[in-house]
Amino acid sequence: MTKARKARTSILLSLCLSFTMMLSACGGSGDAGPTTDPAPSGGDNKETTTPATTPSDNASGSPLELAMQGKYKGTKVTMFGPFVDADQKKFEDSIKEFEDKTGIDIQYEGSKEFEATINVRVDGGSAPDIADFPQPGLLASIAKTGKVVDLNNILDQDKLKKNYNQSWLDMGTMDGKDGKIMAGIWNRSNVKSMVWYPKKQFDEAGYKVPQTWDEMMALTDQIAKDGDPAWAIGIESGAATGWPATDWIENIMLRTTTPENYDKWVKGELPFTSPEVKNAFEVMSKIWLNKDYVYGGTKSIVTTAFGDAPKPMFTNPPKAWFNLTGNFITSFFPETAKVDQDYDWFYLPPIDEQYGKPVLVAGDIYAMFNDRPEVRAVMEFFTTGESIKKWVQSGGVIAPMNDASLDWYNSESDKRMAKLVQDATTLRFDGSDLMPGKVGAGSFWKGMTDYVSGTVNLDEALKQIQKGWDN
Repeated sequence: MTKARKARTSILLSLCLSFTMMLSACGGSGDAGPTTDPAPSGGDNKETTTPATTPSDNASGSPLELAMQGKYKGTKVTMFGPFVDADQKKFEDSIKEFEDKTGIDIQYEGSKEFEATINVRVDGGSAPDIADFPQPGLLASIAKTGKVVDLNNILDQDKLKKNYNQSWLDMGTMDGKDGKIMAGIWNRSNVKSMVWYPKKQFDEAGYKVPQTWDEMMALTDQIAKDGDPAWAIGIESGAATGWPATDWIENIMLRTTTPENYDKWVKGELPFTSPEVKNAFEVMSKIWLNKDYVYGGTKSIVTTAFGDAPKPMFTNPPKAWFNLTGNFITSFFPETAKVDQDYDWFYLPPIDEQYGKPVLVAGDIYAMFNDRPEVRAVMEFFTTGESIKKWVQSGGVIAPMNDASLDWYNSESDKRMAKLVQDATTLRFDGSDLMPGKVGAGSFWKGMTDYVSGTVNLDEALKQIQKGWDN
């Protein structure tokens, strides 16, 4: 990314820049709220943001179209997020062509401590122009302060509705300081409603991919009668032990009750002790608590690392057949295993047909903190499939936009995954990631672990998890 800055010769502008630098040295205004003025860049960079080039009076088009005409050449847009190492390189590769075409320098800074740092920067008046939130719950808490730019009046809503499943737009709408706002747009997604299986051996055994939950349970029982446990399950993850179990409950909730109830549950308005949530646990328990259905038996679930859980699927012959985890789990598969040949996935089937074909997702939502023409252009760019094309082509990510071509994906598995997201009747974000930390990453994880290990019964576990909300 270019670091060159366009020379300015105007005496007046030089004085303005000097004055701005003086303000920056004094710590700024302390308000990270939406602004149309040049804003300090994020991180330790103390340079002043280059003012946007003003398009001519007769120029027309959206900010992105004007950017492609070179109207904002020489400007910079600061961005802060969790992408580091390999992910940062993939992100920077995906935006390079845009930078080259527009002359806008997207200065990205990644941090493993993003979640802790972003609040400090926003509160301290040094918010980046754009921030990438992997957990929308964190963005929701910041949106309430009024320091997030409402994208309803920034981005063309008709275009957004054409390019996103409505569920994505709903999930980007949050409570602002004075009412609902569009707090962000989605740029990258992971899918969590897939059951992985050893395709080659599965086909050789004559098994058929189930289309309904009843068919899946019948197949689970058939595999047990054939001498194998069907499911490979592990929830051990160090301090985060228990999180894979929350994905099961979230998927089942979407298949046994309304999306509205799911939303209420995530917000704490539908308690864990409610019949709807208890039912989801009971549905899961029919698999998890059956020693003939789980590799190693129920007791092994708590002690098996989630990344090790799929290993029995890759022995010859397989010792287990199914693993429900997000698409990131493939990085734990044997390096020699080939997608579409040695392994594949099927959609976790519906339970009640009235709730359609829901899909559980996770992903990254981009929020805007400073309102300038070049920042608008970059945000508009991030709503297009083109903004993530190279990352899609490199594998490991699914684009949430409808204009992302299925031809970009390098495997049939990824193409089907992208189509699943596009065609979903309902999309909902990982519930535990939306809940307050004391629940989603606290009592929910622990309650699931205690229940599966047999430390507490179901009713006790549900009460224990609910106490996270009380606290």
